[in-house]
This record gives sequence, structure tokens and C-alpha cells, in this order.
Amino acid sequence: MTTHAHRSHDTPVQSGSFFAQPRAVWAVAFACVIAFMGIGLVDPILKDIAVNLDATPSQVSLMFTSYMAIMGIAMLVTGVVSSRIGPKRTLLSGLVLIIVFAALAGSSNSVGAVVGFRAGWGLGNALFVATALATIVMSATGGTAQAIILFEAALGIGIASGPLVGGLLGEQSWRAPFFGVSVLMTVALVATAFFLPSTPPTGRRTSLADPFRALRHRPLLLVALTAIFYNIGFFTILAAGPFALPDAGIIQIGWIYFGWGLLVAIVSVFVAPVLQRTVGTVPAVIGTLVLFMLDLGLMAAFADHQAVVVVGIVVSGAFIGSNNTLITEAVMGVAPVERPVASAAYSFVRFCGGAIGPYVALKLFGLPPDVHVHAPFWFGAVMVAVGVAIMAGGARVLTRALEGSHESQREEAEAVLVGDLD
Repeated sequence: MTTHAHRSHDTPVQSGSFFAQPRAVWAVAFACVIAFMGIGLVDPILKDIAVNLDATPSQVSLMFTSYMAIMGIAMLVTGVVSSRIGPKRTLLSGLVLIIVFAALAGSSNSVGAVVGFRAGWGLGNALFVATALATIVMSATGGTAQAIILFEAALGIGIASGPLVGGLLGEQSWRAPFFGVSVLMTVALVATAFFLPSTPPTGRRTSLADPFRALRHRPLLLVALTAIFYNIGFFTILAAGPFALPDAGIIQIGWIYFGWGLLVAIVSVFVAPVLQRTVGTVPAVIGTLVLFMLDLGLMAAFADHQAVVVVGIVVSGAFIGSNNTLITEAVMGVAPVERPVASAAYSFVRFCGGAIGPYVALKLFGLPPDVHVHAPFWFGAVMVAVGVAIMAGGARVLTRALEGSHESQREEAEAVLVGDLD
């Protein structure tokens, strides 16, 4: 007779097991919260950094671009590293890099130095985030879907708390949020080192070519391309929002993006799974992308009215939270390769898309007196519309792939159940 410890992660279990996770899972999830703080942490201090370091909006946006671009490119090597030194050592290496480069960014005296150290921070985040998703999926109880919800909840909490921490610390100094992340990541490093069991390398050693080979699988490529354009809209909200609110101070921006991130977390955990069960993954993604596009369009049309921009930023969190969970689960469902390889391939294109958005959006924003406050949001809306077109065009292919994945999961679950009964 087999034991429950040997069950497949896709085996259905009672819903109450979501919070009954091993300590290792909670340790990695906590580290994920701190890691994702880094995305929204700089939002409240963007304008302050521009003033203190005599930088333009587009130069400041490079803090997002370097972080996301290096993070995306580095995703290609995460599987290579993890398959050679093991997930735990990969996670710890990423955490050490984040600690070091966050502290260096806080010590910088020029925007170029901050941009460069944010790139190093992105490298650490890449090693950590891709490995963390695979580790949570492999270690969590309750199946792949619940593991992804747990990961997205950590992402949402991190994104929500990042702007608030950045705003509270940023009122003291624009440097304080960077040092704050370095300290919190040190706590996460200790927790991960202590609670996560040793994870030696297992299975075959992956190569740099594996994520590109995975993207030749049409359903995975369709999801990845959708994610590129969706993330351009996502990070346009992060980068352009503060500059579209000239009357808002550091702490006000922090609270606005806290509300945004709170919706990301709540919807990703509680609403996205209901949408998926009710209408299906592909229709739910298309529907929320359309709503996100309309939200960006309204912000663009009424960008002169700061109240509309504030509401648009906060409401967009609901659409982003839904799509983060649904698209991530679609990736894990349609990929015909190992989960770390699928995660690396998807994250590569996802974060490269995120790197493009902030720079182009704030280039379109311009400089006084030629500020075009509407342009960044129109740009974001058009990019998300392209994502809608890609997802709608590939809907039939994706639906078939997901149905095939669910069927194989059911067969595996039934086989495990029969083994338990025997």
C-alpha cells in the first residue's frame, strides 16, 4: 500500500489542506513575498529619485528595465544552475545576490549606478523566483493548482506591501527602501536555509537550449506571447502611474499602490480559481485582458483627472491578479517539459516584456513642458489589445492542450487512488 506522501502533486485533496503546508513551503513563500516587494518598492520614490539624482522620467524607468531585462534573460540559466547545484543552493544564491545588490543600490550616488545595481538585483531574483515556483509546486500539498495559488498569493502580498514599505521608508530617505529589502532578505535567507531540506540535483541536467525548445510547442508559445504584451501593460501601470499623479507625495503613492497590490493578492487567490472553474481558463484570461485594456483606455482618455488615474491604478490590480494566476497555471498545464524548464521559458518572455513597458511608456510621457500624460496609458492599452488578439486567435489550440493536460492528471490521480486501495 502506498502512503499519501508518495502521491502525485496533481492528486486531488481536500480543500482545507491549502494552509496545511510543510514549513519549507512557508519559508520559500515568505522569501517570495520579500522578493516581489522589489517590483513595487521603487514606485513611491520614483519622483524623489529623479529629483535627488537629477534624472529624467525615462532614465528613472531604467530601474525597472534593467531589473526586468536581466531577470528575464537570467531565467534561461536558472534551470541549468538548479539542475547542477540543486534547488536549495540556487534559491540561497539568488537571495545572497538580492541582499548585496539592494544594499549597493541604496548606497549609490547616481541614477546610472542604481540602474546597474538593480540589474544585479534582477539576476538574484531570477535565480530565486523561477526555482521558488518549481520548489513550491513540488513541495506543497493540495496539487499544482493550490501550489500556484500559494505562489501567486506570495507574489500579490509582496507587490502590495512593496509600495507601502517603499512609501513609509521613502519618507525618511529614498535610500531607505533599498536597505530595508536587504535586511528583510537576510531574514528570508536564514529562514530558507533553516527550514528547506537539502535538495540535491536530481534528474537530467538541463541546457540553455531547453527553454527555447520548449517555446517551439505552440500552446506554450501562444501563452508566452500573450504574457509579453500583457506585462507591457502591467509595468506601464507601475512606471507611468506615479508620474501621472504630480500632486501625490511619497506616502500617498505608497497607499495607492498598496490598494492595487491588495487587489492583486485577493483576486489571484480567491477570484481567479472561481473564474477558471466557471468559464474555463482561456475565456477567463481573454475576459480579464479585455477589462484590463478598457481600464488602461479610460486612464488614457481621462489622464488629466488624477482621481480617474488613482481609481484606474487600483482597479487594474484585480485584472492583473486574475491573469497572473490563470496564465501561470496555463503555462504549467500546457507545457510538455519539466516544470523548471517551462517556468524558465515563460518567465524569460514575460519579464522581457515587462522590461519594455516602463521605458517606452515614460519616453512617451516626455519632459516638461512637453508632457503627454495620456500617451503611456494609450500605449499600454494597445499592447494589451495585442495580447487579447493572440490569446483569442489561439483559443482553440490552448483549450485542447489544457483539456489534454487535465485528462492526464485525472488518469494519474485515479492510478494513485487504485494503488492506495490495493
